Amino acid sequence: MMTPLQTAAILVEALPYIRRFAGKSVVVKLGGAAIDKALDRALAQDVLLLRSVGVRCVVVHGGGPQVNAVMERMGKAPEFRDGLRVTDEETLEIVRMVLVGKVNRDLVATINREALDEPVAVGVSGEDGGLLTTAPRDPALGFVGDVARVRAGLLHKLLDGGLTPVVSTVGADASGQPFNINADDAAMAIAVAMKAEKIIYLTAAPGLLEDVNDPSSLVPRLTSAELRDRIAHDSVSAGMIPKLRACADAVEGGVGYAHIIDGRVPHALLIELLTDEGIGTMIRKEAGCSGAIYSPSSISTRKG
Repeated sequence: MMTPLQTAAILVEALPYIRRFAGKSVVVKLGGAAIDKALDRALAQDVLLLRSVGVRCVVVHGGGPQVNAVMERMGKAPEFRDGLRVTDEETLEIVRMVLVGKVNRDLVATINREALDEPVAVGVSGEDGGLLTTAPRDPALGFVGDVARVRAGLLHKLLDGGLTPVVSTVGADASGQPFNINADDAAMAIAVAMKAEKIIYLTAAPGLLEDVNDPSSLVPRLTSAELRDRIAHDSVSAGMIPKLRACADAVEGGVGYAHIIDGRVPHALLIELLTDEGIGTMIRKEAGCSGAIYSPSSISTRKG
């Protein structure tokens, strides 16, 4: 058990970060593989604490494993090409049912249970209010779309009203036709449109690793150029490529910093945002970290 002095030290360490991020937008993308009841509760507590000190969090979620499980129960084999789900009409209905009707509802309910006095989380699909307007990506993929426009003002209005948006990544084109959107790309597009300070990907990995079999080989920080070079030279695992590209696109699109952190660690979001050392891998556009804040007792250059 911590002593009062240790508790005070943690609060003092967090204070400059609270001051820095108050009033700023942070997009948190929760991967389907990192969705877990106990961890979702810890994430809900993190989001509510950040909300209480003025950080404007938008939660964007995936749900690939959950969609796969339902498809398999229905006797339909999932199919992927270049990491993207081939989405025919039947698969699209399953995706909408699982992401919008199940995963989103569960996350909203978890946050609101933790809020206790007044519910603050509101579930939003990309189809709602034209939040995510899409364009078809490739006819061979079926109903898979790219984000053509984000109605960021809708999210800002919800945040201004004291609400926390939880976004499921099914969008629609101008005619109202729904499309399945890669959640990593959707989160990136939302962060860019909102001019977010940070985008944080909660994954089932510690971050970017030099050796996928060695958790201690974490790469703590990279520029977007260094990241693209690694992708071009096949020096990263295939499963990480969509997230890494999204991180590079985000910071090159104006987001301050992108992070890939281990969503399996309870309170990983608070560790990243409110401590000197942070957690996982940080990506920025340029070398250096001119916006870093240092506590009086730390000369860490990890934080952005």
